[in-house]
Amino acid sequence: MLQASRGTVKASGNFNAGADAEVLYKAMKGLGTDEDAILELLTARSNAQRQEIKTTYKTLFGKDLIDDLKGELGGKFETLIVGLMTPPIAYDVTLLRNAIKGAGTDEKVLVEILASRTPQQVKDIIAGYRQEYDADLEEDVCGDTSGHFKRLLVILLQANRQQGIQEGMIESDAQALFKAGEQKFGTDEQSFVTILGNRSAEHLKKVFDAYMKLSGYEMEESISRETSGGLRDLLLAVVKCARSVPAYFAETLYYSMKGAGTDDNTLIRVMVSRSEVDMLDIRAAFRRMFACSLHSVIKGDTSGDYRKALLLLCGGDDA
Repeated sequence: MLQASRGTVKASGNFNAGADAEVLYKAMKGLGTDEDAILELLTARSNAQRQEIKTTYKTLFGKDLIDDLKGELGGKFETLIVGLMTPPIAYDVTLLRNAIKGAGTDEKVLVEILASRTPQQVKDIIAGYRQEYDADLEEDVCGDTSGHFKRLLVILLQANRQQGIQEGMIESDAQALFKAGEQKFGTDEQSFVTILGNRSAEHLKKVFDAYMKLSGYEMEESISRETSGGLRDLLLAVVKCARSVPAYFAETLYYSMKGAGTDDNTLIRVMVSRSEVDMLDIRAAFRRMFACSLHSVIKGDTSGDYRKALLLLCGGDDA
């Protein structure tokens, strides 16, 4: 459980679900809503504690906490708070379902979740999806995608990556990728899909080094040149996550806020899902990669209660 300690959101020490439920009830009772009380409390509790608060709230008041929150809050702030109130696996399950079942496919969500989650998390997501929707996630993904993009998603859904470094295969994997891309007229996508989908992160890092020596290119450069569309995005995400999951999310956050307009769905998704996992590492990677702090970019790009809650999840400024 070493990972868990890299989050900005931690379990509250002297936790009392009943007292917290009271605070939330009072914050929503009567005229007007005390948004500050809600966001300060919920960002200072772990997800497991929020689930206890939810149960206790119903026991004390005979009402559903999430329904009450939805009734009192609105817009992006509501989306963020409801996300925080959802257990992590259930959150991923809902995001994937909406990405597949909405109008068109939200490939960005499929790419981000399936490239970044651990094999165990992927297995839990598949089980949770079946339980929640009585459907097979792999079948639903297949029905909504095609080609090599679909194949790589299916490989990632097997959650069957090899463990450790296969010393004897580093050179041959690098050679296979080189032959499939830079050396070939046209691209043999299948080699990319099979190797990047099945090897461990530690192994892939060594393959990327060998590939660089062989071709003179970083893996990411070759993928960007040799592939396109959803497949390119997914291959790049897999490579970036093999190198560093926090750096992948730092970049995802940066581009969600860069330029005109904010991609709030992505911003909310990453801040909610990583706040208890590796937000401290994401912040450090962000500072290193973009020469500014995540805190300052969120502050400049958002407003109101939404901004306050995001900054609490960010948990500090690395100015």
